[in-house]
Amino acid sequence: MRTDLFDFDLPAERIALRPASPRDSAKLLVVDGGALRDQTIADLPQWLRPGDQLVVNDTKVIAAQLKGRRIGRETEPKIEATLIRRLDGSRWQALVKPAKKLTAGDRIRFGNEGKVCLLGHLDAEVEAKGAEGEVTLSFSFHGPTLDQAISDLGSPPLPPYIASKRTPDDQDLADYQTMFAANEGAVAAPTAGLHFTPALEQALRERGVSVSRVTLHVGAGTFLPVKVDDTEGHKMHAEWGTISAETAERLNTARKNGGRIIAVGTTSLRLLESAASEDGSIQPFAAETSIFITPGYRFRAVDVLMTNFHLPKSTLFMLVSAFSGLETMKAAYAHAIAGGYRFYSYGDACLLFRANG
Repeated sequence: MRTDLFDFDLPAERIALRPASPRDSAKLLVVDGGALRDQTIADLPQWLRPGDQLVVNDTKVIAAQLKGRRIGRETEPKIEATLIRRLDGSRWQALVKPAKKLTAGDRIRFGNEGKVCLLGHLDAEVEAKGAEGEVTLSFSFHGPTLDQAISDLGSPPLPPYIASKRTPDDQDLADYQTMFAANEGAVAAPTAGLHFTPALEQALRERGVSVSRVTLHVGAGTFLPVKVDDTEGHKMHAEWGTISAETAERLNTARKNGGRIIAVGTTSLRLLESAASEDGSIQPFAAETSIFITPGYRFRAVDVLMTNFHLPKSTLFMLVSAFSGLETMKAAYAHAIAGGYRFYSYGDACLLFRANG
């Protein structure tokens, strides 16, 4: 499909720079066919039924943004690195800037402005360099020791549409992490999960809705725009995900008993659809997925989707258009923009019912 079909105008003031407080006070636009209803996140339980299964992503965002300088050569320019993919115990793939200042064999010392970890400075060697500004970094520490050093020195990698407007601060350490966060490995938050509070989870359970957890480590590729004119030419980034045998069995049993699968976030949806058989049953899963969902895709596992509002021409807006229909989603987004809804990672959410469901 033509990429420009998924474009729309979004005023800059609609981009949320901070989350709602409390989290479940954010707006929720319910989209059911042609009907649009303005609600809040706290109203979510009334839109679900006893026996439904809510599936959340329990990935944990790491402090993936590091600042330092190139060392060992005549000049020592400042270097910023965003870790995007763990390769093994001591090596990460990272996006760096300015990439032109680095070549294979260079050493970077992280610990900007005197900030060092308890283990000393964190050094890394540039092992390889790619064409798009990505490099392979081989760190001086390994395993849990390296994880601790990254945690000491790094900061959460806020999306560029937030970081370009203000400086990330300590409040983001809490704000940019869901209450379900348990398994470290994401470099971006599964943002639909940011809306949840213990009170909301309790209300869901009292409604008879169970909460199940899966893990998809969200990569930096989630922010990349689609640069080709036709979606057929877009190469989707791969992300690692897991669904346990117990979770798969619970979801399948619920569905056989008439319950629906409600995905919290596009990350949960993409993982569930990657693990689904042709008949819609969900299989245990532990692998990378690069599933790219556009209109025409036949959904097999997910019946309802709760998700934030996404960027124009993004793979995520294409996904929600596949789920609820392109014209329906354009109308919903126009309603949200006119109604003062807040967009993107720290913004409001919508509850989408499947067009062919």
